[in-house]
Amino acid sequence: MVATIRYEDIVKVPKALLHDHLDGGLRPATIVELAAEVGHELPTTEPDALGRWFVEAADSGSLERYLETFAHTVAVMQTASALRRVAAECALDLAADGVVYAEVRFAPEQHLERDLTLDQVVEAVLAGFAEGSAQAAAAGTPIRVGTLLTAMRHAARSQEIAELAVRHRDAGVVGFDIAGAEAGFPPTRHLDAFEYLQRENFHFTIHAGEAFGLPSIWQAIQWCGADRLGHGVRIVDDIDTSGPTPVLGRLAAYVRDKRIPLELCPSSNVQTGAATSIAEHPIGLLRDLRFRVTLNTDNRLMSGTSMSREMALLVEAFGYGWAELRWLTINAMKSAFIPFDERLRIIDEVIKPAYATLLDD
Repeated sequence: MVATIRYEDIVKVPKALLHDHLDGGLRPATIVELAAEVGHELPTTEPDALGRWFVEAADSGSLERYLETFAHTVAVMQTASALRRVAAECALDLAADGVVYAEVRFAPEQHLERDLTLDQVVEAVLAGFAEGSAQAAAAGTPIRVGTLLTAMRHAARSQEIAELAVRHRDAGVVGFDIAGAEAGFPPTRHLDAFEYLQRENFHFTIHAGEAFGLPSIWQAIQWCGADRLGHGVRIVDDIDTSGPTPVLGRLAAYVRDKRIPLELCPSSNVQTGAATSIAEHPIGLLRDLRFRVTLNTDNRLMSGTSMSREMALLVEAFGYGWAELRWLTINAMKSAFIPFDERLRIIDEVIKPAYATLLDD
């Protein structure tokens, strides 16, 4: 029963995370220390107060305002040592929350202000993930971190970033993404990059269907060939719920039929206005309709969240039990950008045994 699901038990179960931004998950204390080193002015230098400031500033109902908070995190991530530290701490924090597999994304083009090259940026982050993962394993909380390289949709470097991702595919980069404000910057602006990635047999996801609606999703899938949808929450606009049974439009039906994963981020979606509340978030309807739903954090700092907190919110809002949390976790692992045999091993050897114990209780 729902009443038996305690937060401390949720923390312990294995989780898979597909949509998490490196520059949206820094520890407030780390931001304070790094800002002091580079002379960047912060709203406050008290870590707890700074953490609250990020959540309050992001809680505006506007994606554009939400994105403005990243000016402070990106500003302190401009050296190789800072990038390595942030990545290592990211891996440790996720592992401590029970995440056994994570795909963490970042935009290399945003970390060049202190003369690093794109390759040096990627190498520093990959080194940090390796360092943090090794420390997590030594602490008894092993985690596998895959990296996604993101191109900013308002810029013109997507082809360059796509080539960068492929160049580092054997060193830990598992996919590509585009992010940033959707309105006015459709994914088809970056069609050359997506066609290149398809020729290279490389995976990619596209931020679509968050601040902008069905046209963004349609372009991401039908024009660009996205493997997954970053957010994709607005697919609900193509589902008619006025009658006794929901009726799917052609795009929604295609997304479901093709098992295209939705990287849903409930807390973040509420903050940016893509959903009115957790209880009203379309994740409930989409799960009931058996879309390939996955649960994610997006930006842990800005949302003051974690995977455990996101799961707990769904338990409270929708009455989910361990079976539903297991379903979401396996969905994410099935949809990961690592090889099939690695995905299957984590599902069969880590996720299923842990949840089997809980489901038998």
